[in-house]
Amino acid sequence: MRAAAAGLVYAVLVFGVGFVLGTIRVLILVPRMPATLAVLVETPAILAVSWWLSSWCSARFGLERSTSARLTMGIAAFTVLMLEELTLSVVLFARPVGAYLSSLVTVPGAIGLAAQVAFAFFPLLQARRRRA
Repeated sequence: MRAAAAGLVYAVLVFGVGFVLGTIRVLILVPRMPATLAVLVETPAILAVSWWLSSWCSARFGLERSTSARLTMGIAAFTVLMLEELTLSVVLFARPVGAYLSSLVTVPGAIGLAAQVAFAFFPLLQARRRRA
């Protein structure tokens, strides 16, 4: 249960940071450069913040370093993050679900999805890194 709660908090915090960075990307970067390049500029920043927040949430919730606990945190976080993004797309931007899913197979969308998969594995990677 602690692992799922840590994943929920991790996802909500990263989503908040991603919302701010995404707004900056769309309003400032995209008018000045191609969308793919703008995503490539944003991605390292969100991954760095995600790495730090993963570590912080793991410590805050006293999460053990077991594979099962860390995978649970990552899977819960990924699920919540994807639901948050889908909800934002549908509710705020009035996009159909199909349009959201189609956006994931564009180059910028695939870069973002790859970053989200990395985000999901950060809790496990950090636990394994500390064991080594």
